[in-house]
Amino acid sequence: MGILSWIVLGLIIGALAKLIMPGKDPGGVIVTILLGIAGGFVGGYLGSIAGLGRVTGFDIRSLLLALGGSIVLLILYRIFKKKA
Repeated sequence: MGILSWIVLGLIIGALAKLIMPGKDPGGVIVTILLGIAGGFVGGYLGSIAGLGRVTGFDIRSLLLALGGSIVLLILYRIFKKKA
């Protein structure tokens, strides 16, 4: 995937993750894109460990893995935010 694909995928996945888990989270569009991109990395890593595959493009499995990774990142952010 090219950089533009990562940005578009990041925006879509980040927005979906924030829609599924509403609350006080940081940022606007840029942070949402970064959340989605980082979620793709986390979801791909966790998916490869669990034997579910990797994030490889715009298919449903990759989108679900990236969405799961983004939700994990939002949960971790909220946990660490509470402790601080």
